[in-house]
Amino acid sequence: MIGRAFQARRSGKSMRGRYAGKVDAVKRLTTTRRKVLTLAAAGLAVGAARTPRGVTMAANPPNNVATAPIELAGNWGKMIPHSADEVVELMRHACLDGVRLVSDRQPARIRVDEHTSGSPAIWLHSDPATTAWIIVDIGQRAWCQLAYQFGHELGHVVANSWRANDTPGPPSQWLEEGVVEAFSIRGLGHLARMWKQTPPFPNDNAYGDAVRQYRQDIVNQYNQLAAEQGATKDFAGWFHGRQADIEKSGVIPYGRVAAAIILEEYERTPGCVEAVGAMNRWPARTHLPVLEYLAHWEASCIELKASPALPTYLKQRLTRG
Repeated sequence: MIGRAFQARRSGKSMRGRYAGKVDAVKRLTTTRRKVLTLAAAGLAVGAARTPRGVTMAANPPNNVATAPIELAGNWGKMIPHSADEVVELMRHACLDGVRLVSDRQPARIRVDEHTSGSPAIWLHSDPATTAWIIVDIGQRAWCQLAYQFGHELGHVVANSWRANDTPGPPSQWLEEGVVEAFSIRGLGHLARMWKQTPPFPNDNAYGDAVRQYRQDIVNQYNQLAAEQGATKDFAGWFHGRQADIEKSGVIPYGRVAAAIILEEYERTPGCVEAVGAMNRWPARTHLPVLEYLAHWEASCIELKASPALPTYLKQRLTRG
C-alpha cells in the first residue's frame, strides 16, 4: 500500500528526521551465501517470457532493486541481531530471482522501516531521493508476516511506485494493489521452498512448511472471495457490476480478488511477471480508467522491450464480449 504513507508526507511530518538516528547498516550476506541462494533459486527461476514479434529482450540494468543495498530502520524490538536482515534478503531473492528487471527507474538503496503500529506502506519522500523506503509492522520474529509485507511493498518498488511524486489514486489503484499482492504471494511460494533448502537460520528447514501454510491460507481466502463474487468465471462481469466501488478501493477487498486472478496468470505464464516493471511510467499513473491504464501499460512494455503478456491478459479478461 502507498496511500497512507503519501498522506503523512503531505502533512509535513518528517519520517527521516524521526528515524535517522536509528538506522543501522545491514549486515550484508557473504559472497558464499549469495551463491548458495542463487543456486537454491535456480530451480525456481522464472522461465523466459513469450517474446512479442519484433521485440528484442533487454538485459537487467546494472544497478537495480535486486542488488541495491538494504538497510533496516525503526524499532525491531529484541530480535536476534541481523535475523530480520536475513529474512528480508531471502524474500527479495524469492520474489526477484529469475525475473528480468526492465524498469528504467531503479532505486540505489532500499530501507525497511519497522513501525510498532499502522499499516505496511511505501513512504513517498524526496530525501534521500534514490532510496525506496518500505514500512512494515510485524510481531516479534513473525517471519511469515515480515516476508509477506515486505514482498507486497517490494512489488510497489518494482512497479515504479516509490519516488516522491509517485502519487497513488483511483480509479485504477485497485489493479496495482492486486498486481503487487499477487507478486508477494508468488514470492512466498518460492520462499517456502528456499527456506526448506537453505534456511536463513541453522537447522530451521522445517519453518519452510509454516511459510507454505501461511501462503496457502491467503490463497484459499482470496480464491473463496473471488468465487463468491463471481470473478473467477466472469472477471469482466465482476468489474462492471461493482465498478464504482472497485474504483474507490485499494487492496481490500477488491484488490484481493484481482490478486487471485493475477496469481493464476503468474503461475500459468511465469515470464509475465517482468511486466510489473513497466507499470506507472506515464504521468497519470493509476489516475486513469482501467482499460486506458492497461493500454498505457502495454505500450510501456513495448518501449522497455518487455513482454506485454500480463496487461494484455488482464485487458482480455476485463473486456466484455
